[in-house]
Amino acid sequence: MKLTAAVIGPAHGLKGEALIDVRTDAPEIFTVGAVFDVSPPRTTKPKNAGVISNSPAHENDTTPAETSEAQLPESVTIASVRVHKDRVLVRFDEASSRESVEKLRGAHLLVDEHEEEDAWYVHDLKGLDVRDLDDRHRGVVAGVQSGAAQDLLLVRVDGRNVMVPFVEELVPEVNIEGGYVRVDAIPGLFDDNAVSADAQGRQ
Repeated sequence: MKLTAAVIGPAHGLKGEALIDVRTDAPEIFTVGAVFDVSPPRTTKPKNAGVISNSPAHENDTTPAETSEAQLPESVTIASVRVHKDRVLVRFDEASSRESVEKLRGAHLLVDEHEEEDAWYVHDLKGLDVRDLDDRHRGVVAGVQSGAAQDLLLVRVDGRNVMVPFVEELVPEVNIEGGYVRVDAIPGLFDDNAVSADAQGRQ
């Protein structure tokens, strides 16, 4: 299964760089030499679609997608990557000019579902057994919540969701094939005073 890692945005400057809209939690996959499959952007509908008008319709009166599938390479290779004002800028081996980059605008950069190292998707994690370092059952993964400093693993314990910082120190092992995650159940993590996502939602 292919997933969108980024969407190519407008050209930046005159040296063939493009802004990309990163759609992955593992931006470190964008490195020099990395190869991504390319998928065309969605075709936009005609400007007047669904609008009743007395004006004559024009066959070509549409808002076209930035590029067509025929113009796209099957894959692109990153030639350079840098961060500029919190935005990611890349150059591709296959597009060395501003004009050629604009032809890629709107295209999706794809990766295999499990290509991102040490990155997991919520649907992979939901339902996994939560075990402590002594292999005792502690709960079941209910989901993942974005936090200010890091993601939070939501663990269903006795009818409530306990928030566990999703960091290696507290979650040293994620075993999708084995059906469990390993948690360092430090004192207070799962007791009655643990931080509950349900309680936060009621505040």
